[in-house]
Amino acid sequence: MARRHGDGVRAKATLTNVIDRIIRPDADDAAHWAAQRIGHAMREALTGRGRASLALSGGRSPWVMMAHLFALDLPWHAVDILQVDERVAPDGDAQRNMTRIAALLAGTPAAAARMHPMDVTRGPAAAVRGYAEVLASLGGPIDVVQLGLGEDGHTASLAPGDPVLNVHDAPVAATAHPFNGTTRVTLTYPALDAAHEVVWLVTGSAKREMASRLAAADPSIPAGRVRAAAQVLVLDQEAAGPNG
Repeated sequence: MARRHGDGVRAKATLTNVIDRIIRPDADDAAHWAAQRIGHAMREALTGRGRASLALSGGRSPWVMMAHLFALDLPWHAVDILQVDERVAPDGDAQRNMTRIAALLAGTPAAAARMHPMDVTRGPAAAVRGYAEVLASLGGPIDVVQLGLGEDGHTASLAPGDPVLNVHDAPVAATAHPFNGTTRVTLTYPALDAAHEVVWLVTGSAKREMASRLAAADPSIPAGRVRAAAQVLVLDQEAAGPNG
């Protein structure tokens, strides 16, 4: 049974992995809570090692969260910022996640200097090789991965039915088929599962069914197969449903 706390409603799945579920009143509040949670995890990593790493998703949901995040007083010069996935499109293309991330980073030069974009302009194969080298240079797993959830159950660019779901021997790969019109480069399950923490941000009533399946670690949807040891699912009330 869910228990009420000052920071929201928490519930836990009891399958292979455990997902803390945080319910906030609306999408803006959920975005703010997720930013604060990520900031807290970054501070813990920085205290322990003097550096930290953070991977950010694109899509429609995380932009308000990122604005809150980059406004936090953190030593951004010591945080490596990564992409979870990217569309294969020219630099500056409106479809590119990096286009929006770069705009948000403009006010935080120290963070912008530590951004590692996926260089998809060289093509997916070269982008995969290059990003595998970036990940290897971290010297360990990503500290925090921020993920979203699609209405079809996808996360990152791990799309239903794509062979990329079966990549278990590499931390980054390209989709075999175009996803919503474009080939993608994406972190794979090995990279996501190894992360010290995954913070999911899911808002809106259209995501309600998939959010419930994600919370239950339902392996029939791509998002439900993520098996990071520590996961926090931040929902607004619409995504959680009337009964939470």
